[in-house]
Amino acid sequence: MKLHEYQSKAFFKKYGIPIPEGHVTSMAREAKQIADEIGGPVVVKAQVLVEGRGMAGGIRLAKTPQEAEKFASEILSARIKGLSVRNVLVDEAVSIEKEYFLLITYGRELRMPLLMMYESGTIYIETAANALFDNLERVYINPLSGLQRYQVRQLAVRLDFPQKFLRGLIDICLGMWRLFCDLDARMVAINPLSITDDQRLLALDGKITLDENARFRQEYLDDFHDFDAEAYGEFEARKHGLDYVKLDGNIGCLANGAGLTMAMLDCIEDCGGHPANFMDLGTGVMADSVISALDILLKDPQVKVILVNIFGGMARCDDVAEALKKAVEKFGTEIPIVLYMNGTRSESGYQILQGTDIIFAPSMVEAVKKAIAVAATGGRK
Repeated sequence: MKLHEYQSKAFFKKYGIPIPEGHVTSMAREAKQIADEIGGPVVVKAQVLVEGRGMAGGIRLAKTPQEAEKFASEILSARIKGLSVRNVLVDEAVSIEKEYFLLITYGRELRMPLLMMYESGTIYIETAANALFDNLERVYINPLSGLQRYQVRQLAVRLDFPQKFLRGLIDICLGMWRLFCDLDARMVAINPLSITDDQRLLALDGKITLDENARFRQEYLDDFHDFDAEAYGEFEARKHGLDYVKLDGNIGCLANGAGLTMAMLDCIEDCGGHPANFMDLGTGVMADSVISALDILLKDPQVKVILVNIFGGMARCDDVAEALKKAVEKFGTEIPIVLYMNGTRSESGYQILQGTDIIFAPSMVEAVKKAIAVAATGGRK
């Protein structure tokens, strides 16, 4: 889960990382008030979870409070890369003498956290996080002993970082490390860390990405969730313990077990179709999870047909069939459902579903072909 810039900066401030004076607002007239309180030029920034918002017109320099109100109104009424802008951050504008990029994330090579630093202008954090830039200086962090001051000094020396700001840099990096650990983050980045003309060291922008697998320890962070930026169905699926990933196709997919689900998606592509999602019910299939999964797929406007592939191992096919029957009775069959079941009590499962409009198939490949054919005709009734 990604945090907005204003959310990240709130954590920066809490952990002693200096940031410009500024406030977030959802109203243009408040942007004017904030600019008036700051008492100088301000930067009005759209708060959307996309890269390149500046090039899309989501970052504007306002020299007066009146301009701040005007730009905030324009940004709040805009859509940036398909996302509505609900908030803007109004920060003091600063003159920059020098810029740096700082990042703490995980290094795949040694399977350890690492601190990376880069001199010069803003770069895309996601690209840097994949360590594709050879000129990113880095030090690996022992998770038992944590980030050490001498490691930050090593980076500073390599980049010829000004000595007068070294203590500030060390404090910032140590604050980032504490934040990284306390929030179970996957990434904490400052982009850029700037030395201003008035000789301040400030984090002008920043991003934090949290680890979804640590949600059970960080439940309060649900308050920071941006549902607009999340793909359709992901939040609902997570509430019901389902593994779901939105894709670009029109065949809704439902299977039990990650391996079986992946095999079905591969088969769909091999046969010329396009899956709309990855949806794994898990091995211990419950009736409620089947109904919830179908509800998510039925509400996806891209889905023209639903393909269900069940292997009765730890799950029993007749239990899944009962759940499917309840779902059909509850939601109807506006979207056709193609089903293949095999394994424990599969014959009983098919008997339970006799009389419904569900389309049966004798194998997974045949089920895939039928689903593709139905999708090609438009699917929805």
